[in-house]
Amino acid sequence: MAYDFDLYVIGAGSGGVRAARFAAGFGAKVAVAESRYLGGTCVNVGCVPKKLLVYGAHFSEDFEQASGFGWSLDEAQFDWATLIANKDREINRLNGIYRNLLVSSGVTLHEGHAKIVDPHQVEINGERFTAKNILIATGGWPQIPEIPGHEHAISSNQAFFLKELPKRVLVVGGGYIAVEFAGIFHGLGAQTTLLYRGELFLRGFDGSVRKHLQEELTKRGMDLQFNADIERIDKQADGSLKVTLKDGRQLEADCVFYATGRRPMLDNLGLENTGVKLDRKGFVEVDELYQTAEPSILALGDVIGRVQLTPVALAEGMAVARRLFKPEQYRPVDYKMIPTAVFSLPNIGTVGLTEEEAREAGHEVQVFESRFRPMKLTLTECQERTLMKLVVDARTDKVLGCHMVGPDAGEIVQGLAIALKAGATKRHFDETIGVHPTAAEEFVTMRTPLAG
Repeated sequence: MAYDFDLYVIGAGSGGVRAARFAAGFGAKVAVAESRYLGGTCVNVGCVPKKLLVYGAHFSEDFEQASGFGWSLDEAQFDWATLIANKDREINRLNGIYRNLLVSSGVTLHEGHAKIVDPHQVEINGERFTAKNILIATGGWPQIPEIPGHEHAISSNQAFFLKELPKRVLVVGGGYIAVEFAGIFHGLGAQTTLLYRGELFLRGFDGSVRKHLQEELTKRGMDLQFNADIERIDKQADGSLKVTLKDGRQLEADCVFYATGRRPMLDNLGLENTGVKLDRKGFVEVDELYQTAEPSILALGDVIGRVQLTPVALAEGMAVARRLFKPEQYRPVDYKMIPTAVFSLPNIGTVGLTEEEAREAGHEVQVFESRFRPMKLTLTECQERTLMKLVVDARTDKVLGCHMVGPDAGEIVQGLAIALKAGATKRHFDETIGVHPTAAEEFVTMRTPLAG
């Protein structure tokens, strides 16, 4: 049978665009459908605008520290509307770049909501198209629990478009999105409370990292409330929000921001017309080749719920394009040693195993750790400390994990990720000459393991 397209991609986010562009480059006839915005979550309501807001939030510290270096500043003033307008302009520019990338690659772009009619057919804007392969790359969507008054809360999707900076913000959640936005709101001058139902935020990260960040955020005056959860939200006559916790306490806020998880975006996709199966969490079930239970339909990125990171979706998109249309270049995605950053203030950078994971895996673990006040702060009143940590296998000397909390942690850990991917040992670190004076050199000067 002759198909309209060799590959029909639903979703123009990071993974979908990468798969489409490279498939077209390999000679396939490709179409992409997008119902919202080109670039997906990352470009529009995720990594990119969030990082721009983090930069904005950091300036308050820079201004405070400048006097130690001889700078006299008039009282700094922040304008939320200017930041958001400039952010919007940059996102619009990136949307245009994504459009050009697709079109110049020879990909047909369909703007509208695509629905799968059968295993080889998609309907969009009243038209039907056939495809040999259909790729689901529709990403995720934030979830707000349906407590009484949940309609008064916002998610990350709305946070990027607030008309003004709220004076009092209650951030609910313990994952990286909650921690990052708490830092943004706090840094920009809002009175910020971070509320999490667990013992300590960032579950799954190294214990030293979690505790160190808790200490640093507390030093900065952020209100951290653990073992706390919301029962209901009530809007007051003056527009403020009264928040009742499950322990009976009440808090007041102008904005309640939820970051308590994301669900796969499968609304009205037509999966019931196929043999595609979902796992127990509602994500699309795929094998190691990103193939669903329906042989002609594939899925990747956040919608499959593996590692929900933009660079991982890009790698998966590349793998799918190569396997289908350039098999001689195909290589599977390696999910080990994926570096990641949390753009909290201060930043977190991490790659490899946490100390807890290494011990659970049966390694005889040596831990090297350093906490210090960065050189930049020695002329200031700021007491922030940086944490650097290496988790090492005592038997093989192999470095299993590398963790940092401090300025530019993500930038520093990216380079170290290459070393760990290549199998670096602690001796390799010890024999590497440091770049002086930098914070990063601390990773190659830690000589004495922690006792115990």
